[in-house]
Amino acid sequence: MSFVETLRHWDEAVTCVDRQDLPEALRIFLSIQEPNSKICFDIGCLHLLNQDLDAAEKAFDCSIRKDEHLAVAFFQRGITFYKKERYEESLGDFQRALKALRGNQLIDYKALGLRYKLYACEVLHNMALAEAQLGKWEKAQENLVKALDYKTESKLNIIDRALQSTLKQKLFKLVEFPSKVQFKPNKHYVAELEKKDYLGKAKVVASVIPQDEFSGFAPLQPQVEDGPTRPKEPEVLRALEGVPHTVMFEFVPETSDELAVVPGNIVFVLQKGADNWASVIFNERRGLVPYNYLERLEISLASKQTEGISKPPAREPPARPERKQGLTPSDNSRGDTQLKDAEPTDNSCIIKVHFTFNFAVSVPSGSPYAILIEKICKKLNLPSNAITLSLTSEVTEQSVIDGNAEMESVWSCASGGRITLWCKVNEQTDGKPQKEIHFVALHSYESSNPEDLNFHQGDTITFLSKVNQDWLEGQCNGNTGIFPASFVEEVPVNDQ
Repeated sequence: MSFVETLRHWDEAVTCVDRQDLPEALRIFLSIQEPNSKICFDIGCLHLLNQDLDAAEKAFDCSIRKDEHLAVAFFQRGITFYKKERYEESLGDFQRALKALRGNQLIDYKALGLRYKLYACEVLHNMALAEAQLGKWEKAQENLVKALDYKTESKLNIIDRALQSTLKQKLFKLVEFPSKVQFKPNKHYVAELEKKDYLGKAKVVASVIPQDEFSGFAPLQPQVEDGPTRPKEPEVLRALEGVPHTVMFEFVPETSDELAVVPGNIVFVLQKGADNWASVIFNERRGLVPYNYLERLEISLASKQTEGISKPPAREPPARPERKQGLTPSDNSRGDTQLKDAEPTDNSCIIKVHFTFNFAVSVPSGSPYAILIEKICKKLNLPSNAITLSLTSEVTEQSVIDGNAEMESVWSCASGGRITLWCKVNEQTDGKPQKEIHFVALHSYESSNPEDLNFHQGDTITFLSKVNQDWLEGQCNGNTGIFPASFVEEVPVNDQ
C-alpha cells in the first residue's frame, strides 16, 4: 500500500472515530497493510475500548516495536497489562514510560497529531498502584511522594487521594488514557490528497515585437537583442538552507523522527550521516530520509535548460539503510555545536552525562580527573566542588569519581569510545547551582517542536547551558528545553 493510500485510510478511520462509528473505524484501520507506529497505537486504543485485551496488547507491541521512544504507547500497554492482572509487566511498562519522559513534567503530543499530554505524576500514580497490587505498599508510597514533585494543580487531588489510600493499604483508581483520542495524520499531507490544477487556464499573450511568430504561455515581457546567455539564479533558491535534492523513491517513515516523502519532492539536506541517512527539510518540517533515495539537484536554471527529461526511477526503491546513533533531524543551526561535541576523534571518548538535563562532552581517552571535571564544569557553569560525578545513578563510595579515584578503572568502563556518567549537585548548594543565572522573557515564544521551551513575555527562565551563539537551554514552569537567545534578557545579579 502506497503512502498516499495509507494516509487516506488513516484519515477516514479517525473521521469515523470522531463521529462515534468505532466498528467502521477499526475495519478501516485493519485494512492498512503496513501501519506505522501511530496507526498501531490507534488500533490498540480501539481494541481497548472493545475490551479485547489480547488484540490491544499485540497492537501496542507493534507500536513500540516501530517506535521504541513512544512513551504513551508504553503507558497504554501498561494499562492493558494491569487490566489483564499481569502487574509485574504493567509496572515495567509504566517505568519505561517514565524513563521516556526524561525528567520532564509532561510530554505534549500535539505536535505529533495527538491531542494529549502525558504527565509524569500520572505515570508514577499508576506505578504505585501496580506496586500496591503486588503488596509493595512502602514502594507505592515512595512513588506517590515522588509524584508530588511533578504534580500540577489539576492533578494534585488525584495524588493526594492515592497517598491517603496507601497509608490505609487500600487500592485506588487507575488513571486511564482516553482511548477515543487518536493520533491523526498531518493536516498538510491530508490537504494534498485533493487534486489541484497547477496549470490553470491558458492566457493569450501578445508580443511587443512586430511579426513575432512565437505563441505560448510565457508572460508579456520585453525582448532585447544580445541578452544574457545565462539566466540569473533566483535569489530565493540561493538563500535556502541546506543542499537541494530531488526525491527519487517514495519513503514511508517507521519512527517519529523520519519524514515521509514521495518522488518529485524537493528536500534540502542539512547533514548526511555515515549510516547513509540524511537530515533534511521539507515543507518547513525536519526529519530523516535515506540518502540513497535522493539525487542532488542543480539549482542553476541555465544548466537545466540544456538537459533533457530525466529518466523515471526504477520501480523498486533501494534497500532501507540501518539506523545508527549520532544523526538527528534537529535544526542545523541549533545542533551544530552539540554534534561537534559528540563527534569522537581517533583518541577521544564521548562522555554522556545525566544531569537535570542530558548532555555530552568529548575528552581524550585516559585523561586525568582534572581534565574531565574541568570540561563538565565548563558545560554546567558550576565550580568543581559543587558537583559529584559517579559511574552509576546511585552515588556510592565505589561509584564516586573524584581526585582520589582510579581513573584507569573509570576508563575501562568505556565501550566503543563512549561512557555514561551521572552528575549531581552537592547538598551544600541546596540543590541549586552556585551563581544561578536567570533570564526574563522579552517576547513570548511558542513552538510545536518537542525539544523547544515555550514561555510567555515576562516569564523567568533559569539558564542551564549554551547550545550555540543563537540558542540557549533553560527551565521554565517545570519544563526544560531550548529557546532563542534573542527572546530573553539576563536578569542582573542584584535584581535576582
